[in-house]
Amino acid sequence: MDYYEILGVSKNASSAELKAAYRKQALKWHPDRNKAPEATEKFKEINHAYEVLSDPKKKEMYDQYGKDAFEKGGFGQRGAAGAQTGSYGPFTYTYSSGGGNPFEGFDMGGFSDPFDIFEQFFGGFGRTGQSRSRRDVYEMNLTFDEAVAGVEKKTVIKGKNKTIKIPAGVDDGMRIRFADFDVQVRVQPHPKFKREGQDVYIEQEISFKTASLGGVVDVPTVTGSVKLRIRPGTQSGTTVRLRGQGITHPQSSRKGDQYVIYKIQVPEHISSKAKQLLEELERELS
Repeated sequence: MDYYEILGVSKNASSAELKAAYRKQALKWHPDRNKAPEATEKFKEINHAYEVLSDPKKKEMYDQYGKDAFEKGGFGQRGAAGAQTGSYGPFTYTYSSGGGNPFEGFDMGGFSDPFDIFEQFFGGFGRTGQSRSRRDVYEMNLTFDEAVAGVEKKTVIKGKNKTIKIPAGVDDGMRIRFADFDVQVRVQPHPKFKREGQDVYIEQEISFKTASLGGVVDVPTVTGSVKLRIRPGTQSGTTVRLRGQGITHPQSSRKGDQYVIYKIQVPEHISSKAKQLLEELERELS
């Protein structure tokens, strides 16, 4: 079957459309979810089609020469003892024609089973590794506050109750190594704070009066709130650095910084009197 037909896209599909179609088809034919006899073979076809079409050079070759450019040694190359190496989707593989698990030896960036990686799309605390030659990797979802302060989570691993202690300061995608398994954390974004490493950024609105005359405002931090003095004549976009008010480095007492970016509030509607006063102020300042 044509690779475009396998993914259900047109030849003019963008990279984003290809990726979306790939995920949709891969989840549909994931053998852990689809028990049809042809699911495994279909899943392999989907990954192979995406591997080709997601690479501009391979896609160009496919458009010019068709499937033969890839199915007669283009990707799959025989090695010693009947082993074959190649690629499926974003993963590389090695398998032997001598039997056994046809997916044994997948290199998946820390994931050892091409089926398990798709559990990241399902959310929750999912199993993402089970190879003897690799450590088991589990995924844990955290709120922003849990990642900042650290947290203990209770779960079940291999039929046993476990208490997982996550240190303060972990970031999205960080992997934590325990005795016989790893935990990869996924951190939800915060509605106000923007994180860059251990530093945090926040926009703080101030009134036109406060920006012009100065004053004091309460600014939230990851550990509470602080009072900041606004200098007279503060401009919108002015940034203030709060040393040591950021996020703790894991397993350390060091902290990042917080950056406060001032934004001046401009009313959407003003009265005629207020308009008159602003015009008088403009003449006074000019």
